[in-house]
Amino acid sequence: MVGSERDTAGDHERVRNRATGVLTLAAVPIGRAEDAPARLATELASADVIAAEDTRRLRRLAAALDVRLTARLVSYYDAVEARRAAELVEELRAGRNVLVVTDAGMPAISDPGYRLVAAAAAAGITVTAVPGPSAVVTALAVSGLPTDRFSFEGFPPRKPGERERRFAELAADTRTQVFFESPRRLAATLGELRRSHGDDRAAVVCRELTKVHEEIRRGTLAELADWADPSAPANPAHPPGAGSGGVRGEITLVVAGVDRAVARAAVRDAAREARRAARRQARPGDE
Repeated sequence: MVGSERDTAGDHERVRNRATGVLTLAAVPIGRAEDAPARLATELASADVIAAEDTRRLRRLAAALDVRLTARLVSYYDAVEARRAAELVEELRAGRNVLVVTDAGMPAISDPGYRLVAAAAAAGITVTAVPGPSAVVTALAVSGLPTDRFSFEGFPPRKPGERERRFAELAADTRTQVFFESPRRLAATLGELRRSHGDDRAAVVCRELTKVHEEIRRGTLAELADWADPSAPANPAHPPGAGSGGVRGEITLVVAGVDRAVARAAVRDAAREARRAARRQARPGDE
Protein backbone atom coordinates (compact mmCIF):
# COMPACT_ATOMS: atom_id res chain seq x y z
CA MET A 1 0.00 0.00 0.00
CA VAL A 2 2.75 2.40 0.92
CA GLY A 3 4.57 1.55 -2.29
CA SER A 4 1.42 2.21 -4.32
CA GLU A 5 0.94 5.58 -2.65
CA ARG A 6 4.53 6.52 -3.49
CA ASP A 7 4.08 5.40 -7.12
CA THR A 8 0.89 7.46 -7.38
CA ALA A 9 2.64 10.53 -5.93
CA GLY A 10 5.46 10.11 -8.43
CA ASP A 11 2.96 9.80 -11.30
CA HIS A 12 1.23 12.97 -10.18
CA GLU A 13 4.57 14.81 -10.13
CA ARG A 14 5.39 13.63 -13.66
CA VAL A 15 1.95 14.68 -14.91
CA ARG A 16 2.39 18.09 -13.29
CA ASN A 17 5.77 18.55 -14.94
CA ARG A 18 4.27 17.67 -18.33
CA ALA A 19 1.43 20.12 -17.79
CA THR A 20 3.80 23.02 -17.08
CA GLY A 21 7.25 23.85 -18.33
CA VAL A 22 10.43 23.82 -16.29
CA LEU A 23 12.39 26.97 -15.50
CA THR A 24 16.15 26.40 -15.71
CA LEU A 25 18.81 28.89 -14.65
CA ALA A 26 22.01 28.13 -16.53
CA ALA A 27 25.45 29.35 -15.54
CA VAL A 28 27.54 30.50 -18.49
CA PRO A 29 31.31 31.05 -18.64
CA ILE A 30 32.71 34.17 -16.99
CA GLY A 31 35.50 34.14 -19.55
CA ARG A 32 36.35 31.27 -21.83
CA ALA A 33 33.69 29.33 -23.71
CA GLU A 34 35.46 26.05 -22.96
CA ASP A 35 34.61 26.56 -19.25
CA ALA A 36 30.92 26.06 -20.04
CA PRO A 37 29.16 23.34 -18.00
CA ALA A 38 28.74 20.14 -19.98
CA ARG A 39 24.92 20.38 -19.77
CA LEU A 40 24.77 23.91 -21.13
CA ALA A 41 24.92 22.91 -24.80
CA THR A 42 22.12 20.38 -24.31
CA GLU A 43 19.91 22.89 -22.52
CA LEU A 44 20.53 25.59 -25.14
CA ALA A 45 19.60 23.18 -27.93
CA SER A 46 16.45 21.82 -26.30
CA ALA A 47 14.84 24.86 -24.63
CA ASP A 48 11.56 26.22 -25.98
CA VAL A 49 12.28 29.76 -24.82
CA ILE A 50 15.63 31.30 -23.87
CA ALA A 51 15.61 34.49 -21.82
CA ALA A 52 19.01 36.12 -22.32
CA GLU A 53 20.50 39.27 -20.84
CA ASP A 54 22.08 39.95 -24.25
CA THR A 55 20.82 37.88 -27.18
CA ARG A 56 23.86 38.80 -29.29
CA ARG A 57 26.23 37.39 -26.70
CA LEU A 58 24.06 34.31 -26.45
CA ARG A 59 24.31 33.70 -30.20
CA ARG A 60 28.11 34.03 -30.03
CA LEU A 61 28.27 31.57 -27.14
CA ALA A 62 26.02 29.10 -28.94
CA ALA A 63 28.25 29.32 -32.02
CA ALA A 64 31.36 28.72 -29.88
CA LEU A 65 29.67 25.64 -28.40
CA ASP A 66 28.51 24.47 -31.86
CA VAL A 67 24.86 24.65 -30.80
CA ARG A 68 22.03 25.37 -33.22
CA LEU A 69 19.43 27.48 -31.44
CA THR A 70 15.79 26.63 -32.17
CA ALA A 71 14.24 28.34 -29.15
CA ARG A 72 12.43 31.65 -29.19
CA LEU A 73 14.90 34.22 -27.87
CA VAL A 74 13.71 36.86 -25.41
CA SER A 75 15.74 39.80 -24.08
CA TYR A 76 15.83 39.67 -20.29
CA TYR A 77 17.81 42.52 -18.74
CA ASP A 78 17.40 44.79 -15.72
CA ALA A 79 15.06 47.34 -17.30
CA VAL A 80 12.52 44.74 -18.47
CA GLU A 81 13.03 42.07 -15.79
CA ALA A 82 9.82 42.68 -13.82
CA ARG A 83 7.58 42.86 -16.90
CA ARG A 84 9.19 39.91 -18.65
CA ALA A 85 8.92 37.73 -15.54
CA ALA A 86 5.13 37.68 -15.83
CA GLU A 87 5.34 36.90 -19.56
CA LEU A 88 7.77 34.04 -18.98
CA VAL A 89 5.60 32.53 -16.24
CA GLU A 90 2.78 32.38 -18.79
CA GLU A 91 5.11 30.54 -21.18
CA LEU A 92 5.87 28.07 -18.40
CA ARG A 93 2.15 27.65 -17.59
CA ALA A 94 1.61 26.81 -21.25
CA GLY A 95 4.03 23.91 -20.94
CA ARG A 96 7.08 25.47 -22.54
CA ASN A 97 10.52 25.04 -20.96
CA VAL A 98 12.30 28.33 -20.28
CA LEU A 99 16.08 28.68 -19.99
CA VAL A 100 17.59 31.82 -18.39
CA VAL A 101 21.16 32.92 -19.12
CA THR A 102 23.03 36.13 -18.35
CA ASP A 103 26.14 37.64 -19.87
CA ALA A 104 28.40 35.75 -17.46
CA GLY A 105 28.07 33.54 -14.41
CA MET A 106 24.87 32.43 -12.70
CA PRO A 107 21.54 34.19 -13.30
CA ALA A 108 20.01 35.94 -10.26
CA ILE A 109 23.42 36.66 -8.70
CA SER A 110 23.61 40.45 -9.23
CA ASP A 111 21.97 39.72 -12.58
CA PRO A 112 18.36 39.30 -13.74
CA GLY A 113 16.65 36.13 -12.57
CA TYR A 114 15.44 36.23 -8.99
CA ARG A 115 12.10 37.92 -9.77
CA LEU A 116 11.31 35.21 -12.31
CA VAL A 117 12.34 32.46 -9.89
CA ALA A 118 10.11 33.93 -7.17
CA ALA A 119 7.16 34.22 -9.55
CA ALA A 120 7.64 30.70 -10.90
CA ALA A 121 7.96 29.20 -7.43
CA ALA A 122 4.81 31.02 -6.30
CA ALA A 123 2.99 29.52 -9.31
CA GLY A 124 4.11 26.01 -8.35
CA ILE A 125 6.41 25.68 -11.37
CA THR A 126 9.53 23.53 -11.14
CA VAL A 127 12.75 25.55 -10.95
CA THR A 128 16.16 23.97 -11.47
CA ALA A 129 19.67 25.05 -12.44
CA VAL A 130 22.71 24.14 -14.49
CA PRO A 131 25.51 24.90 -12.00
CA GLY A 132 28.74 26.38 -13.19
CA PRO A 133 31.07 29.38 -13.20
CA SER A 134 30.64 32.30 -10.80
CA ALA A 135 32.94 35.30 -10.46
CA VAL A 136 32.02 35.49 -6.76
CA VAL A 137 33.45 32.16 -5.65
CA THR A 138 36.24 32.23 -8.25
CA ALA A 139 37.58 35.54 -6.94
CA LEU A 140 37.16 34.38 -3.35
CA ALA A 141 39.06 31.16 -4.04
CA VAL A 142 42.05 32.82 -5.70
CA SER A 143 42.20 35.79 -3.31
CA GLY A 144 44.12 34.03 -0.57
CA LEU A 145 41.82 35.65 2.01
CA PRO A 146 39.76 33.59 4.51
CA THR A 147 36.96 31.64 2.82
CA ASP A 148 35.26 30.00 5.80
CA ARG A 149 32.78 32.89 6.12
CA PHE A 150 32.09 35.55 3.51
CA SER A 151 29.41 37.99 2.39
CA PHE A 152 28.60 38.86 -1.20
CA GLU A 153 27.73 42.55 -1.44
CA GLY A 154 27.08 42.85 -5.17
CA PHE A 155 27.64 46.33 -6.59
CA PRO A 156 28.07 48.97 -3.86
CA PRO A 157 25.32 51.62 -3.70
CA ARG A 158 25.92 54.53 -6.06
CA LYS A 159 24.55 57.28 -3.81
CA PRO A 160 27.35 58.67 -1.59
CA GLY A 161 25.36 58.56 1.65
CA GLU A 162 24.25 54.98 1.10
CA ARG A 163 27.78 53.88 0.17
CA GLU A 164 29.22 55.50 3.29
CA ARG A 165 26.68 53.78 5.53
CA ARG A 166 27.17 50.39 3.87
CA PHE A 167 30.96 50.54 4.10
CA ALA A 168 30.78 51.71 7.74
CA GLU A 169 28.65 48.67 8.60
CA LEU A 170 30.98 46.30 6.78
CA ALA A 171 34.11 47.73 8.40
CA ALA A 172 33.33 45.86 11.63
CA ASP A 173 32.31 42.59 9.89
CA THR A 174 34.67 39.65 10.43
CA ARG A 175 33.59 37.98 7.18
CA THR A 176 35.52 38.36 3.93
CA GLN A 177 33.58 40.70 1.63
CA VAL A 178 33.14 40.27 -2.12
CA PHE A 179 32.00 43.14 -4.35
CA PHE A 180 31.38 43.69 -8.03
CA GLU A 181 32.48 47.11 -9.28
CA SER A 182 32.67 49.09 -12.48
CA PRO A 183 36.23 49.88 -13.60
CA ARG A 184 35.18 53.54 -13.77
CA ARG A 185 34.33 53.56 -10.06
CA LEU A 186 37.12 51.27 -8.85
CA ALA A 187 39.45 54.04 -7.70
CA ALA A 188 36.70 55.85 -5.80
CA THR A 189 35.49 52.66 -4.15
CA LEU A 190 38.97 51.64 -3.02
CA GLY A 191 39.50 55.13 -1.60
CA GLU A 192 36.23 54.98 0.34
CA LEU A 193 36.94 51.48 1.63
CA ARG A 194 40.37 52.69 2.71
CA ARG A 195 38.71 55.37 4.84
CA SER A 196 36.08 53.05 6.32
CA HIS A 197 38.12 49.85 6.75
CA GLY A 198 41.59 51.31 7.34
CA ASP A 199 44.81 51.57 5.34
CA ASP A 200 46.12 48.16 6.37
CA ARG A 201 43.10 46.01 5.53
CA ALA A 202 44.07 43.31 3.02
CA ALA A 203 42.24 43.26 -0.31
CA VAL A 204 42.46 41.77 -3.80
CA VAL A 205 41.38 43.25 -7.12
CA CYS A 206 40.44 40.55 -9.65
CA ARG A 207 40.12 41.74 -13.23
CA GLU A 208 38.90 39.74 -16.23
CA LEU A 209 38.87 36.44 -14.32
CA THR A 210 39.66 33.38 -16.51
CA LYS A 211 40.12 35.57 -19.59
CA VAL A 212 43.24 36.20 -21.63
CA HIS A 213 44.11 39.40 -19.77
CA GLU A 214 43.31 38.12 -16.29
CA GLU A 215 44.93 40.17 -13.54
CA ILE A 216 44.91 39.50 -9.79
CA ARG A 217 46.44 42.30 -7.73
CA ARG A 218 46.88 41.86 -3.97
CA GLY A 219 47.78 44.44 -1.34
CA THR A 220 46.41 46.60 1.41
CA LEU A 221 43.55 48.97 0.69
CA ALA A 222 46.03 51.86 0.87
CA GLU A 223 48.32 50.22 -1.70
CA LEU A 224 45.46 49.30 -4.03
CA ALA A 225 43.88 52.74 -3.74
CA ASP A 226 47.20 54.35 -4.68
CA TRP A 227 47.63 51.90 -7.56
CA ALA A 228 44.13 52.55 -8.88
CA ASP A 229 44.36 56.35 -8.64
CA PRO A 230 44.70 57.54 -12.25
CA SER A 231 46.35 60.77 -11.07
CA ALA A 232 49.05 59.01 -9.02
CA PRO A 233 52.62 59.76 -10.17
CA ALA A 234 54.57 57.03 -11.91
CA ASN A 235 56.67 54.80 -9.68
CA PRO A 236 58.04 51.23 -9.83
CA ALA A 237 54.80 49.90 -8.34
CA HIS A 238 52.85 51.77 -11.03
CA PRO A 239 53.44 50.19 -14.45
CA PRO A 240 52.48 52.54 -17.29
CA GLY A 241 48.73 52.63 -17.72
CA ALA A 242 48.15 50.57 -14.58
CA GLY A 243 45.95 53.14 -12.89
CA SER A 244 42.19 52.84 -13.03
CA GLY A 245 42.14 55.05 -16.10
CA GLY A 246 43.58 52.09 -17.97
CA VAL A 247 41.48 49.36 -16.32
CA ARG A 248 39.01 47.59 -18.56
CA GLY A 249 36.67 44.66 -18.19
CA GLU A 250 34.93 42.97 -15.29
CA ILE A 251 36.11 43.75 -11.76
CA THR A 252 35.57 41.63 -8.65
CA LEU A 253 36.93 43.05 -5.40
CA VAL A 254 37.65 40.91 -2.33
CA VAL A 255 38.25 42.60 1.04
CA ALA A 256 39.32 40.90 4.26
CA GLY A 257 37.02 41.09 7.25
CA VAL A 258 38.18 42.77 10.42
CA ASP A 259 40.54 40.59 12.47
CA ARG A 260 38.49 38.50 14.89
CA ALA A 261 40.68 39.47 17.83
CA VAL A 262 40.21 43.14 16.95
CA ALA A 263 36.46 42.60 16.67
CA ARG A 264 36.30 40.89 20.07
CA ALA A 265 38.32 43.71 21.63
CA ALA A 266 35.95 46.27 20.10
CA VAL A 267 32.96 44.43 21.55
CA ARG A 268 34.60 44.35 24.99
CA ASP A 269 35.41 48.06 24.80
CA ALA A 270 31.85 48.88 23.76
CA ALA A 271 30.44 46.78 26.61
CA ARG A 272 32.80 48.44 29.10
CA GLU A 273 31.78 51.90 27.91
CA ALA A 274 28.09 50.93 28.15
CA ARG A 275 28.56 49.86 31.77
CA ARG A 276 30.32 53.14 32.56
CA ALA A 277 27.48 55.10 30.95
CA ALA A 278 24.94 53.12 32.97
CA ARG A 279 26.80 53.91 36.20
CA ARG A 280 26.94 57.62 35.31
CA GLN A 281 23.19 57.64 34.71
CA ALA A 282 22.64 55.95 38.08
CA ARG A 283 24.62 58.79 39.76
CA PRO A 284 23.47 61.90 37.87
CA GLY A 285 25.21 64.28 40.29
CA ASP A 286 28.56 62.52 39.94
CA GLU A 287 30.56 63.80 36.96
